[in-house]
Amino acid sequence: MSKYVDRMIEQLNKTYPWEKEFLQASIEVLESLRPVMEKDSRYEEAAILERIVVPERTIMFRVPWMDDNGKYHVNHGFRVQFNSALGPYKGGLRFHPSVNLSILKFLGFEQIFKNSLTGLPMGGGKGGSDFDPRGKSSAEVMRFCQSFMSELWRHIGQDLDVPAGDIGVGGREIGFLMGQYKKLANIHQGGVLTGKGQGWGGSKMRPEATGFGVVYFAQEMLATKGDSFEGKKVAISGFGNVAWGAVRKATELGAKVVTISGPDGFVYDANGISTPEKIAYMLEMRASGRDKAQDYADKFGAEFHAGKRPWCTPVDVAIPCATQNELGLEDVKELKKNGVIAIPEASNMSTTPEAMEFLFETDILFSPGKASNAGGVATSGLEMSQNSLRFGWESDEVDQKLHTIMKNIHKSCKEAAEQFGTPGNYVNGANIAGFLRVANAMIDQGVC
Repeated sequence: MSKYVDRMIEQLNKTYPWEKEFLQASIEVLESLRPVMEKDSRYEEAAILERIVVPERTIMFRVPWMDDNGKYHVNHGFRVQFNSALGPYKGGLRFHPSVNLSILKFLGFEQIFKNSLTGLPMGGGKGGSDFDPRGKSSAEVMRFCQSFMSELWRHIGQDLDVPAGDIGVGGREIGFLMGQYKKLANIHQGGVLTGKGQGWGGSKMRPEATGFGVVYFAQEMLATKGDSFEGKKVAISGFGNVAWGAVRKATELGAKVVTISGPDGFVYDANGISTPEKIAYMLEMRASGRDKAQDYADKFGAEFHAGKRPWCTPVDVAIPCATQNELGLEDVKELKKNGVIAIPEASNMSTTPEAMEFLFETDILFSPGKASNAGGVATSGLEMSQNSLRFGWESDEVDQKLHTIMKNIHKSCKEAAEQFGTPGNYVNGANIAGFLRVANAMIDQGVC
């Protein structure tokens, strides 16, 4: 059966050499699945691997729009509908100059397993555009969103494909997209987009959900060692919604968060980012559009380290919340030297492959984003349920449901890793647990 995986990896290398992000993600998952393939021949007989690495549908389109000076522009739009075995396609829209088909296929492929782990009825997908909302007026962003949705609307729906926000797509963009969707579809289908405003169908606690979720997951990891967040020093990168949520929940559980960061460098606050005023200021930083962590240091008299990342700081727990590949080999070596005991990813693919290989040889608790940052999509799934039922849960109810989901995700990953011979390896556990639920559904549904 390992030969089956080898053949699949060889085929992927032949077919997708130019799609490096998707290729890397696919091969990582396949390597994790070797023990599963060896144990059960049904997956080879049903050609599950061949089917799961190919999107069910890929949609590409042009997005023409006009700026405030009357000049025309054209961007590329995408939606990768990867796998619907468990439910409607579910995954974010990303507006960023780096967006291309390879990145969206990589993100959509990962989304299959992340959504599966939540236990909710959601398939996997991803979409977006190479449009850059930074530096654009709200009127320009609105015109772009309306043009983007003018094509996308015919391919989505609450029982078909449910996009959400991602990088470059926040509440403002979701609002513009929803407005255009209901105009074109001639229906207010509340469940077609998640991340909506709380006054018109959005879930309470959605902005902080990913940050809360990663801390809940890390809490379960620490508990396997008889430990907790109480009294721990925590380094967090970024200062957006994910970092803000992580700071709030870690502080609530008794930890002291000492760092946040931005493109300009990182802040070290020896007293902890722990007061309501400090935590609330992170939202002001986000809303300012300045994208500078130094603003916090200037306001509260904390240390600022220009051009550096926070991983040189002696801490017990490190939570990368900013972007992919922000934790390299030298970073994790420094964290290890300084005594870190846990690294739960809150951003997708935060850790480079070389850094992960190093971590696997240590006793540091490490979890991949597809498991530990699933709180965001889990809460989006709860938003879909609320829209369907025409009611909304209060914040504490959403928090309780999220906590339960994250505990269950941890349990699934831990047990899958142990069952297939790699105890403590949350990367293998997440891939295997996510795969099994999707693959079994694909077998049940036949050739489709």
